[in-house]
Amino acid sequence: MKANGPTAPRPRRDTALRRVAREARPFLRARTGAVLRLAGWSLLEFAQTFLSGYGVARALDDGFLASRPATGLCWLAVAAVAVLPSVLAARGVFGRLADLVEPLRDGLVRRAVSRALGGALGRSGDVSTRSLSQVTHQSEIARDGWAGLVLTLRSFAFTAAGAVTGLLALAPALLLIVLPPLAVGAALFLATLPPMAARQRAYLAADEAYAAHAGELAASVRDIAAAGTAGRTVAESGALAEAQLAASRSLARWSAVRVLALAVCGRFPPLLLLLAAPWLLRNGLTAGALVGALTYLTQALAPAVQALMTMLGTAGGRLVVVLDRFTDAPPPPEDDPPQAVRDSAPPPADRTAHPAVPAPAPSARRAPAPVAELHEVTFAYGPRAQPVLDRLSLTIAPGEHLAVVGPSGSGKSTLAAVLAGVEPPTGGAVRWRGRPVRAADATSVRVLLPQHAYVFSGSLRDNLRYLSPDARDREIADAAEAIGLEPLLSRLGSLDADVVPDRLSQGERQLVALGRAYLAAPPLLILDEATSRLDPAAETRAELACAALPGALVVVAHRLSSARRAGRTLVMDGPRTRCGTPAQLLRSSALYRDLAGLWEPEDADARGGGLVPDAQDAAAVAGRLGTVGTGQDASIGSGDEERGVRSSPPPSPV
Repeated sequence: MKANGPTAPRPRRDTALRRVAREARPFLRARTGAVLRLAGWSLLEFAQTFLSGYGVARALDDGFLASRPATGLCWLAVAAVAVLPSVLAARGVFGRLADLVEPLRDGLVRRAVSRALGGALGRSGDVSTRSLSQVTHQSEIARDGWAGLVLTLRSFAFTAAGAVTGLLALAPALLLIVLPPLAVGAALFLATLPPMAARQRAYLAADEAYAAHAGELAASVRDIAAAGTAGRTVAESGALAEAQLAASRSLARWSAVRVLALAVCGRFPPLLLLLAAPWLLRNGLTAGALVGALTYLTQALAPAVQALMTMLGTAGGRLVVVLDRFTDAPPPPEDDPPQAVRDSAPPPADRTAHPAVPAPAPSARRAPAPVAELHEVTFAYGPRAQPVLDRLSLTIAPGEHLAVVGPSGSGKSTLAAVLAGVEPPTGGAVRWRGRPVRAADATSVRVLLPQHAYVFSGSLRDNLRYLSPDARDREIADAAEAIGLEPLLSRLGSLDADVVPDRLSQGERQLVALGRAYLAAPPLLILDEATSRLDPAAETRAELACAALPGALVVVAHRLSSARRAGRTLVMDGPRTRCGTPAQLLRSSALYRDLAGLWEPEDADARGGGLVPDAQDAAAVAGRLGTVGTGQDASIGSGDEERGVRSSPPPSPV
């Protein structure tokens, strides 16, 4: 059923050109005097164009063809002398041009500075790079583009007016031949402007996306190789390259249409005039008028039209894009809470968490979902290879501290990779927060630190904020103090000091990576021997700091002291695993007792017990295993410790 009332008019789309035009109208109205003075100087160019063709026509008809060469030479002299005032006009035009161009640049700079100051006051932070670019670079692009557009439009308007006036003075019938192709070409060119602008934006967006992707790859080559995601990375790069290629082809097709419009405007009028010359001459057109018309078309109209279309198609589109970036008005950023509130507020457990909701009543509360689950997980490096993980089930609760120990090659790093979603299991299921693992959730759920820490060239601040770009200096300082980065910070001098990865020790690199993970405070932090290059005291400090975070912590242990600090320990010996507290494992796991420096003899049953608690036997077993004596940590795995730290004894069998 139709409504009885009138249909509401459809609102017009607010395009970039309309936004710029709204800002341009008051700007030009306020400078009407400068526009009129510019037009006054341009009248000399109008006269020069008019006399160029008219003088040639009169020189032929009234002079040379009439057997009066002196008259012909006089008309040619008039056409030549008309060029001199145009030189004087150029000086006046450039003087008046400054009255239109410089106020535009000054206004854009003031607008960018005002926005930057307002944003800085609202954020209590640094001035954005966008505002800096607008002040230094984009305002100059707008200034140069506006100056070129004014010169080209002025030249086209007065050149076209002079040529059309000359054609009317020679023979009005000439306009019937000249104007139709000019109108068709202009209409075709104007029709290409919106799609060309859309294709240009699409191409720039595709180019920026590929450039950003390439920059990320250049900074993450080691991570990609370590994580085994080269295939997916190549696929993503190929998709972005295909999108950029498709955008460039679409832009090229519309550019071909623009070339056709230029040909219609610039090449068709002289061709049609020559084709119509017999008819025009039979109907009273003189030879001088025909040559004068060709002079107008080839020497005045065609160059002016081509210059205008080129300007509008290149610099004009860029000018609109740049000016539109000054006209947009983004909403102001939210203010940070007062300093006192920030100091008293606890650190967030997850920077990507959803807004807090009111807590339910105690009776309605449910146990929080595990942050990670392995259900009957199997993993093997090949279809016929022996499984490294065999139907392993494991649940990690929020805030839990789990240590993973075992001999070298027992699957500890494989478990870390599967748990982090880097390696998909060959059987079973891995869940994060009750949902199947998805690549899109990885950055918001877990952080995996391998043994070889990734540090890139840049400032220490940028390295620490790699996973938390919005971290404030106070948070960075707290992280540095908690992890133990003060010696490195003192040696470098400040957070803004440049970091050269090759000049950092392996332990310093691990501390930077640990500080980065501490700032991110993920729901699940996995340390795959990420403290192997630290001395025991530094390792203890870093692990305790990470364990104090609200999220869960999984430590692939390099030393058995890491297991003693954990709430639970998972002992791995290939597919055979056992999980429990240290006290439980001492009773139930022979491998854990071996790692702990205790020995269960083969005739344990004959001796009436499974443990040998006396210190003498423990020291003997410790010597057999190659560990430090009683009261010191066994080194699980291998790897030299950092400079200035006590080295490990001969490598143990684990």
